[in-house]
Amino acid sequence: MNRTLLMRTLASILLIAISSSFPGYAQTPEPRYKAVAFDYFVIFDPNSVVAEVEKVFPGKGMDFTKAWRAKQFEYGFLRSITKNHEDFFKVTEDALLYTMENMKLETTEAQKKQLLSAYLSLKPWPDSVDALKKLKASGVKIITISNFSKMMLKSNADNAGIADFFDELLSSEINRTYKPDPEAYALGIQHLGLKKDDIVFAAFGGWDAYGAKSFGYPTYWVNRFNLPTEKLGIQADGTANNFQGLLDFILGEEAGN
Repeated sequence: MNRTLLMRTLASILLIAISSSFPGYAQTPEPRYKAVAFDYFVIFDPNSVVAEVEKVFPGKGMDFTKAWRAKQFEYGFLRSITKNHEDFFKVTEDALLYTMENMKLETTEAQKKQLLSAYLSLKPWPDSVDALKKLKASGVKIITISNFSKMMLKSNADNAGIADFFDELLSSEINRTYKPDPEAYALGIQHLGLKKDDIVFAAFGGWDAYGAKSFGYPTYWVNRFNLPTEKLGIQADGTANNFQGLLDFILGEEAGN
């Protein structure tokens, strides 16, 4: 028996001995990917804004929030296409003013600030914190690739007490783009120093999953609102309406179960 084979045999015997002595012991498999880049709404519930909107516009909380969010996305797309970048918190304010005018609603200056502040203290989805802990423990790098400004990213992470889970809170404002511009997605490989195939993009929106997959990332759509697949000819590599599906995709099937 040659030396290499002997060493492998001894290692296998040692592993069996440890497993027999400690029934709870198991080897931790290597993650399938080296990093994950999140859209922030995979982690934070955008509808946590509803409660604040309801205080200002009773009975209109959900309808207003949906219209406001849709206009945020639309303004981001338009500014990206026309190369007319603006801080996303200002985009959020512009979308708020448009939505109020469209729905024929008015606020005081204090109420407007109250509404905007809701986007600085979003609530994490119930499964987010535990999932981030598992990803961090696995050694997977955790970043964002978000249209949120750096200030918005930091404020929400600090308020939720989860800032330490991230290797970097990366905003597309760095190169004055918005997703789904390919230059926004490119920030991931530039800042991580990894190949596309090593980075999973975790999308909240179907359009974002399309953009990331078109760019070339392995892409997982965390479809929190159970929306239909976008009819664009390209689909994510996997989808689920919760964080567990994403964990399984990155770490291996039935991760943490």
